[in-house]
Amino acid sequence: AWGLYELHGNVWEWCADVYGEYPTTPQRDPRGAASGAARVLRGGSWFNFGGFVRSAIRFHFEPGDRFNYVGFRLALGPRGPAEPA
Repeated sequence: AWGLYELHGNVWEWCADVYGEYPTTPQRDPRGAASGAARVLRGGSWFNFGGFVRSAIRFHFEPGDRFNYVGFRLALGPRGPAEPA
């Protein structure tokens, strides 16, 4: 419906969330831990088996870590009412 295709499997994607245990109760869009050094990575990469290539898979690295199978995705959100066209 959004015109997006094949978004999984290129690189693990950095997320804004700090890595930590999720609450044990059902959650919708959990934010992760309040503090910590490691950040969440999602989605698997070309380096992984197919079972890892899904957004539900979560891993972690520290921000200074560098690997050729970790990256990020640029996203453009909707314009707010005060932003010029």
